[in-house]
Amino acid sequence: MREISPVENMSADEFLQVAHPVQQDIVGVIRKEKRAGERKLPSTSLIDQSAVLDVNFRKELIDKIASLVDENLFGRSEMCQQFSMLLELSLNHLGVYAKTVSGKASYKNDFSWLHFWVITKDEIIDANTDSMEENPAVPEGLTPFPYWGVKDKLPADRKLKVKSNRKVLNDTDVTNIWWPELKLWLSQYKK
Repeated sequence: MREISPVENMSADEFLQVAHPVQQDIVGVIRKEKRAGERKLPSTSLIDQSAVLDVNFRKELIDKIASLVDENLFGRSEMCQQFSMLLELSLNHLGVYAKTVSGKASYKNDFSWLHFWVITKDEIIDANTDSMEENPAVPEGLTPFPYWGVKDKLPADRKLKVKSNRKVLNDTDVTNIWWPELKLWLSQYKK
């Protein structure tokens, strides 16, 4: 099981030695689920309203990306940027215009935070939301279903507002670790 440390120059186990006990508990649960093959995947609750690619491939793609970013020590609940970047790279590689954007995501219970998602010409892909329940900053019971579809059918449980002056920064785990593996996986897909 590959694990990516949340800090540079420190292994996952080294980080855990100095982590808060609550963080250690969270990692313990995630590691147990990973060993048992019981990690959630976004395709199981995806609201799919897309016309891009094939429905089965869309689900396989977001699950593959989820499994990669889930290699973060704390799982994928704080990995919306990396998830979106990998999805953007994948879609562009397949000839579909896509761009990672960031901004404010607001949810039905007045919770909001900085979030990342992907836009295409006509669609929004907000597909890492099912992991939010693992994040201690998120109110209990808030688990918006992942969405991939037309912009005007975005589920009513969320509002996404792009912050146009916010640049999405490069991530070395995306470019050096996950994208080469994902690109190889994509080479099996035939349009």
